[in-house]
Amino acid sequence: MNYVLRAVETITPEDAGWGYSGLRIVTLPPAEMWRRDTGQDEVVVLPLAGSCTVEAGSDGAELTGRMSVFDGVSDFAYIPKGTELAITSPGGGRFALATARARRRLPFRYVVAKEVAVELRGAGACSRQVNNFATPDALDADRLIACEVLTPSGNWSSYPPHKHDEDRPGEETPLEEIYYFEVAGDGIAYQRVYGPGIDVLAEVRSGDAVLIPHGWHGPSMAPPGYDLYYLNVMAGPGAREWLICDDPAHAWVRGTWADQAVDARLPMTEARP
Repeated sequence: MNYVLRAVETITPEDAGWGYSGLRIVTLPPAEMWRRDTGQDEVVVLPLAGSCTVEAGSDGAELTGRMSVFDGVSDFAYIPKGTELAITSPGGGRFALATARARRRLPFRYVVAKEVAVELRGAGACSRQVNNFATPDALDADRLIACEVLTPSGNWSSYPPHKHDEDRPGEETPLEEIYYFEVAGDGIAYQRVYGPGIDVLAEVRSGDAVLIPHGWHGPSMAPPGYDLYYLNVMAGPGAREWLICDDPAHAWVRGTWADQAVDARLPMTEARP
């Protein structure tokens, strides 16, 4: 299996060789339209760069968006399965469509940027910002879980390494995961994934993705000089819960955070007025 994908445009569950999680990066020239039926998938439309108009059957919204993922927190729209979806962008832009194979058809929703919960996680060199726009406690969805993570240059995130590939009620949920990366300043970053049957240490650049069907994943490393962004898209067969298990060899690192301050560069982005 190819776990590292370059210049990603489309990842379907069939492409990934699994059952639920997907991602599409739609790049639109000015005034052009992208149209597709969502089929079996529930979809979140998230601007990466630019603004757009979303039409979803009889529903719709104007997404203000942002200049880039390093510029601000974005508004977004949730589109149910079985919906004719159209996206247009007067000025052009790039838009992430995070998807999951859904069982239920839930209502269309538009969420403004100021309603996105921004969390500062970790401390010291493990400090990062998490934009919880489509996590279970933030958005009602059927299977889809998604968030954005911003890591200042020189820091490590997705650390300690953790996994979510077993069904252990109250402790861990099986979730297929996609990491989609953007790196400031045309830089590089690194992603580690390991465990039985998987061993990845990948250099990634803007537009790349890493597939995580199972195993410990982390750290996501932002080299000095290059801030790192990644979009996490997750879904699985069971309850819509994000329960993880740390690698026991490195779990002790969490205990060191109590005596360290959160990186003063955080938050890196906020909702624009």
